[in-house]
Amino acid sequence: MTCREYSPPEVSVGSLTFGGGTPFVLIAGPCVIEDRDSALRHAEALRSLTARLHVPFVYKSSYDKANRSSHASFRGLGMQEGLDILAEVKRELGVPLLTDVHTPQEVAATAEVVDILQIPAFLCRQTDLLLAAGRSQRPVNIKKGQFLAPNDMEYVAQKVASTGNRRILLTERGASFGYHNLVSDMRSLPILARCGYPVVYDATHSVQLPGGQGPMSGGQREFIPPLARAAVAVGVDGLFMEVHKEPERALSDSATVFPLARLESLLHTLVEIDRLIKNTPSAQ
Repeated sequence: MTCREYSPPEVSVGSLTFGGGTPFVLIAGPCVIEDRDSALRHAEALRSLTARLHVPFVYKSSYDKANRSSHASFRGLGMQEGLDILAEVKRELGVPLLTDVHTPQEVAATAEVVDILQIPAFLCRQTDLLLAAGRSQRPVNIKKGQFLAPNDMEYVAQKVASTGNRRILLTERGASFGYHNLVSDMRSLPILARCGYPVVYDATHSVQLPGGQGPMSGGQREFIPPLARAAVAVGVDGLFMEVHKEPERALSDSATVFPLARLESLLHTLVEIDRLIKNTPSAQ
């Protein structure tokens, strides 16, 4: 069974559409905003690549990574500086934006800048945060907690929908499987779709090894392409990938960010799979 069989409602973000049998939307960017120049360079490179391949694109980067394994790890530039940089990215490049929010108090200011608010997986059951995000009337991307079954996300989504905001995306990012390991169950994707919202697959966090390197998470980057191909073959509405020009120098999730230089080749394959599954014409 594919997500298409459940016909979730479409969620529009500017000129982009998640769901309704449209091509998958790529949500991509560095895990964390490292500095202004890095953000602009990555956003420009991704915008150019996706425009050339006719892949709908949302730029993603976080101003704060509040759930790092160690307090000594780089968390980001903070909300105000991070939002200023994201606003410049949008102003200069015209790309839609997604970033995380961690507390209800962050929502209003963040919603003024970005197009999609993201609820981190560890916070996906935080009622006050979900309600605040819903009341913003921005689309809300909720990452499924590693500790939840996919059908449990129905009740998570209901919290946002109770505000009258049904512009909801649900993202699969793997499930805890013993210690320091995650597993991706592709059955989760059509099960998530039964909740009634477009489904996104996070191909990079799904290969994390949480706490696998002591004070930081490890990862198995080599499995990103096969898992991304499998998810697109199921028929997902969006694909989430953290990418970096120099993964070994990335200040967050360096073990799992995908090399920007390898993204074009992978996207070519994913676009062909997506067209076959959804029976959509080639974009020229």
